[in-house]
Amino acid sequence: MAEMDDDELLDALGVEVAPLKAASRTPREERIIAGFEDILRFHQAHGRAPLHGEDRDIFERLYAVRLDQLRKLPEAHTLLAGLDGPGLLSGEAAAPADVDNLDEDALLAELGIGDESADQNDITVLRHVRSSVEKRAAEEVADRTPCADFDKFQPLFEQVERELKSGVRKTLRFGRDASIASGNFFIVGGQLAYVAEIGETIKAPNGESDARLRVIYANGTESNLLRRSLQRALYKDDTGRRLTDPDMGPLFGDAPEPDDIETGTIYVLRSLSSHPFVAEHRELIHKIGVTGGKVETRIANAEKDATYLLADVEIVATYKLHNLNRTRLENIFHRLFGAAQLDLTLSDRFGNPVKPREWFLVPLQVIDEAVQRIRDGSITEVVYDPKTARLVG
Repeated sequence: MAEMDDDELLDALGVEVAPLKAASRTPREERIIAGFEDILRFHQAHGRAPLHGEDRDIFERLYAVRLDQLRKLPEAHTLLAGLDGPGLLSGEAAAPADVDNLDEDALLAELGIGDESADQNDITVLRHVRSSVEKRAAEEVADRTPCADFDKFQPLFEQVERELKSGVRKTLRFGRDASIASGNFFIVGGQLAYVAEIGETIKAPNGESDARLRVIYANGTESNLLRRSLQRALYKDDTGRRLTDPDMGPLFGDAPEPDDIETGTIYVLRSLSSHPFVAEHRELIHKIGVTGGKVETRIANAEKDATYLLADVEIVATYKLHNLNRTRLENIFHRLFGAAQLDLTLSDRFGNPVKPREWFLVPLQVIDEAVQRIRDGSITEVVYDPKTARLVG
């Protein structure tokens, strides 16, 4: 038997061979149809067209955007007429897009359908829609503008940095206490931020209360973001921190602590140094210290110690205290008078530069008032104003 070719074999078996038809639709049309079929399936499942709204499922919001874009395209009305039994395309539409000048990628962008080769046709990707997440992110960043009166806030930032270094303040992970009040300090986005003002309470879209803030940053800028936006930014920032208020702590009490001394002395010294700046401001420059022993023993050989400005000193005031915590007491003075700390560098007897601490440009009467306020507990109610050389509430 002679061999038969494929066509003859199929004919002998009674198999009719129909010629393949060329594809009648372009890839663009196929994608338009595929996008509309998603919308039809939604309509079949829910009995209505997809709707916009932040409370809607992300898929429904996507289909609503896609339907809006299809309604703009005259080409889509013709192409999808046979599929649009529910009449979804007959809804109100915006002005038709100029599709004649759109290439395939531009058309897909209009439809919210991406390029399959770039794996961008995922229906979870919204196009031409500013999501609520993006809106919140923009609000949380908020446009920062130069702070016109930053000179008023700069001393606060400098003082806070000193308090952090000395341990008067601590940083805590934001979350346990999510409150935000005027006067609070935070670290957000790597920047030290100060809440200078809180505006009137307003109602957020979800019905909860909110308020517009004036936030000053250590780099000299400010923003007016919402309180809830700052909270969200602090929650999302792994390095976001709240700064504690200065820890005055109990200075006096019945229960002894490791750094307590039964009796002690706060002493105030004045330097007899011949240094030009010290000599000029001698009546204003004072060293404040705390000791559990005799002050005279503490200041022996002061002229050889850079701590005492390498010069003799005189005792101008002492205050006897009982059962006090030395570290907390010293921290209070540094917190209170930190903005007026003497900025002076000397060379010790070995030629090494030394910057003495505990020397402040503060009048003696103000130091006396501070000690009295420490005794009665009202020290937490005041701060020192270097410009007026007074304690102010």
